[in-house]
Amino acid sequence: MEIQVTNVHTVDNIQQAREQLERYKTRGYDKDHLYVLTHDKERNKRIAASTDADEIGVAEEGLDTAFANIFRSRGAELRAKLRSMGISKEEAERLEEEMDNDRIVVIAWGGNQYDDNDYDPNIVYFPPLLI
Repeated sequence: MEIQVTNVHTVDNIQQAREQLERYKTRGYDKDHLYVLTHDKERNKRIAASTDADEIGVAEEGLDTAFANIFRSRGAELRAKLRSMGISKEEAERLEEEMDNDRIVVIAWGGNQYDDNDYDPNIVYFPPLLI
């Protein structure tokens, strides 16, 4: 699969997550690059299973981040997972706050892995960050 622009969409419920994942599939994203992320680990597993999406794991975040996540709070773990997919520190903080409010983050990943000091400036967010 060729690398595409990463898209990040926040939704309110599983039906909206399912619909957004289908839109990403019709736009050509490989099913193996579609992810859901929520603040609650069990909810995340249920949503991933029922939408046929993946969870962000070692393959996406890298061994170092995955190991460090064992010792992090859930909020810090979520931000680290987002950062490994190219999301900036500021956006990762905003998205983690959205997840604190029970929103679901749906990601169509472009396929590039990033470390904590780098991010992808081309990611498309919906809703966009309003400054």
